[in-house]
Amino acid sequence: MRYTKETLIKASPERVFAFHELPDAFERLVPPWENAKVVQKADISVIGSRAVIEQKIFGVVPSRWVAEHTAYDPPRMFEDVQIEGPFASWRHRHVIEPHPEGALLRDEIDFEPPMSIIGDLAAPIFILPRIEKMFDYRHKVTKEWCENEAAA
Repeated sequence: MRYTKETLIKASPERVFAFHELPDAFERLVPPWENAKVVQKADISVIGSRAVIEQKIFGVVPSRWVAEHTAYDPPRMFEDVQIEGPFASWRHRHVIEPHPEGALLRDEIDFEPPMSIIGDLAAPIFILPRIEKMFDYRHKVTKEWCENEAAA
């Protein structure tokens, strides 16, 4: 399955990329309702760097997510892949493209839900709406920081 989210940000691609390089970028991007705990931070500029996050799926089921950074091409793109976690597979590309009004931020996620056929059936009802809500939040936070910083 694929999920894509795009947002126009009125700031340079370099500014948008710089946001993602902040030491606390991931913490800023975690929606408050997710109740996720960062056990280990990743440095997106280091290929092979891993982030470890613990959370409870639907507030009940404990889950440990290990994501490894596999590509880094500033200010255009970086990528992480799930090594361990709730999905059968997860590849997330953060793409930033120049735009006449600033930059276009695009998150491209290719994933396979857990539990094979059951996961495929559940994805449109339970998984995709949660991903959409999370990335709406993440793009809002990124846009606000980048545009406020650009104006300052």
